[in-house]
Amino acid sequence: MQETFFKGVFALCALLSIFAVLMICFFLFVNAIPTMAHIGFFDFIFGQQWYPTEEIFGILPMIVGSIYVTALAIFIGVPIGVLSAIYLSYFASKREQKYILPAIELLGAIPSVVYGFFGLVLIVPLLATTFNGIPGKSVLAAALILSVMILPTIILVSKAAIDALPTSYYEGALALGASKERSVFFALIPAAKSGILASVILGVGRAIGEAMAVIMVAGNQVLIPTSLLDGVRTLTTNIVLEMGYAQDLHREVLIANAVVLFVFILIINTCFNALKKEAK
Repeated sequence: MQETFFKGVFALCALLSIFAVLMICFFLFVNAIPTMAHIGFFDFIFGQQWYPTEEIFGILPMIVGSIYVTALAIFIGVPIGVLSAIYLSYFASKREQKYILPAIELLGAIPSVVYGFFGLVLIVPLLATTFNGIPGKSVLAAALILSVMILPTIILVSKAAIDALPTSYYEGALALGASKERSVFFALIPAAKSGILASVILGVGRAIGEAMAVIMVAGNQVLIPTSLLDGVRTLTTNIVLEMGYAQDLHREVLIANAVVLFVFILIINTCFNALKKEAK
């Protein structure tokens, strides 16, 4: 009887989760599809001009900006995060783990606006000084902030995946004459590939969905960036910046913007899940 009760509770929780996702999809698509049809799908997705007062809505610069910032943040953050997880699992002493792990967990609890303020007062001036003639608010500044923000997720999830492996993998590699480093990188990491990819998926979701920190350091220019030092506006920052005063068609367009972001994240997750299946 008790088992049946809890089985029903768990099933209800799962159904509620599915229902919530379906309701979000319904709300977004019901509002966005007529708006895209009114503007023109290709004009909306591939248009390069954004002038809400003149009802010109092209979000290609925001799409490209989101891709640039997220890709660079992942390129920087994933190697650092995975290598940090490996160090904590097999090379750090118990004393070092005692101090490093709480610091990483604290890093994940810091509000995004604090990261944005940190980037605004440190990273932006540093870039402006290093590269003379630029304001500092750029793709590179946003990517650096995001790469730090995704580190706790990647490190902790990757470490959990590595720690969950049977010790026989490591001991067997050592018994065959491999060094400690080769045992870790050639026996353990391939076996933990699925969990590491899961950490990357979560990191991508955090990076592409971040708004507040990016607003403060990206420059918010509706232009397709031609270099890492150009200002940029992402899909999330576009919504946050303009939703407060948007009305009528402008507001509906921002909801359509959210749909594009939703589909964008869905495509990325689908690709990573396909990679996870191959890894298994």
